[in-house]
Amino acid sequence: MEPTIVERDQIILVGMSFFGDPFATSGGWTEENEIGRLWGRFMAYLETHGDRIRHMVDRECGYEVHIEHPETSAKGHYEVFAGVEVSRLEQLPPHLLVKFLPPSQYAVFTLAGEEITSDWARMIYQDWMPESGYEQAHGYAFQVYDQRFKGMEQLEASVLDLYIPVKPLQD
Repeated sequence: MEPTIVERDQIILVGMSFFGDPFATSGGWTEENEIGRLWGRFMAYLETHGDRIRHMVDRECGYEVHIEHPETSAKGHYEVFAGVEVSRLEQLPPHLLVKFLPPSQYAVFTLAGEEITSDWARMIYQDWMPESGYEQAHGYAFQVYDQRFKGMEQLEASVLDLYIPVKPLQD
């Protein structure tokens, strides 16, 4: 599993979030856990009120951001944000949140089929990163779901990109 290293300018996302243990009610890749329910809430909002999000870069491209907090390592709690990218902000309804991801270098891992549900976090953070010459630059990572992602019922035919913010190791 080798990534592509890319530079991205600031990314502006509009969406909804959840904080806590997203797997408390149901583990793994399922629409029944808090991540699946978050996506359901956000997609329902897009269907009925998507016109309220102006300047969307690509309506068919969703972002899922996992943000570490002090409680992440102690309790397994973190923030999960589901949203879309916008090119600029205008007034938004109070139902929505904004995330500004800083300009960064990213290691982009393309996951396909069974890799999506594999233990890719271990492979990246414990196997690849220590040997890569990079370290994590920020306490978040995000997944991009575009037209290659076919849905939860077709994971074996799906592809997604995982972005890990990185910086060269300091000697």
